[in-house]
Amino acid sequence: MQMSRHELPQLTGKMFVTDGGIETHMIFNLGQDVPDMSVYLLNMSAAGRELMRDYYRAYIPICRKAGQAFLFDTNTWRANPDWGFRAGLDLAALRRANIEAVAFCRQMQVEFAAAGVDSIVSGVLGPRRDAWQHDRLMTVEESLSYHGMQVEAFAEAGADYVSAYTLTNVPEAVGIARLARRLDLPVVLSFTLETDGNLPGGKPLEVAINEVDAATGDYPAYYMINCVHPIHFAATVRHGGRWVDRIGGLRVNASMKSHAELDNSPELDIGDATDLAQRYARLLPLLPNIRVIGGCCGTDHRHIGAICSTCLPSPHQHH
Repeated sequence: MQMSRHELPQLTGKMFVTDGGIETHMIFNLGQDVPDMSVYLLNMSAAGRELMRDYYRAYIPICRKAGQAFLFDTNTWRANPDWGFRAGLDLAALRRANIEAVAFCRQMQVEFAAAGVDSIVSGVLGPRRDAWQHDRLMTVEESLSYHGMQVEAFAEAGADYVSAYTLTNVPEAVGIARLARRLDLPVVLSFTLETDGNLPGGKPLEVAINEVDAATGDYPAYYMINCVHPIHFAATVRHGGRWVDRIGGLRVNASMKSHAELDNSPELDIGDATDLAQRYARLLPLLPNIRVIGGCCGTDHRHIGAICSTCLPSPHQHH
């Protein structure tokens, strides 16, 4: 049974640690051949599932040390029709893949609970087209029909809520929020930003959040920023306003490079974990409602460990 959007523990002030950039970690650090960053394909083999289990286990000590719960984001960012068809899956197989990804996280929750770490599960979806180029053709209607299968699969699987990452445009975000509302699922929307702090295509983040809220009656539980280094949006959020209070989570990149530079880079830029953690710590006072701390491209458990050590004082330390 999923929660209503008013019951999300993040909204009561509970903090969650989530993982780093699973796609870049699996491909560059672990040498996995996953086409189009379709990491959910790993769930389909025993070896792949074991790799996924080991991947998540690295976060147990991080959560325990920080005294925080963990957010399982399913590895289904690419498990939508166009990308799935490229990987040879039809709609029925994709629907099953999304449901099984939630079930896999539910199994991992048992292991986390045994180690004393609470957790929740969010069903993840990504954009229909390129996650780093502005999709100026997308309409709300297209978003509704395209993303329906995945959001319905998450509802059927009993995910606690739905998260859409690396969104580049407002109509796609509005469609996803309306789908979630139709199914009474909480939804979190995450935009990606360019080096100038705006969405690909140039729309300011403030405008995007306000437009989606206006079109959906403020339905999203909160918004996130992902797939961008803190250096590129610190100034954007510094000026505050109501829209900044709507930002509830961050998944930052390790690298200071632009999307175009990262896209053309043959090796992974893991940046400087200590510097990233310090920049993260400087952002948090500007974002009073941050409840989800995680990473995106180039980050892994080492970066998240550094961020948590810097930003979340250990509960065992007495001041």
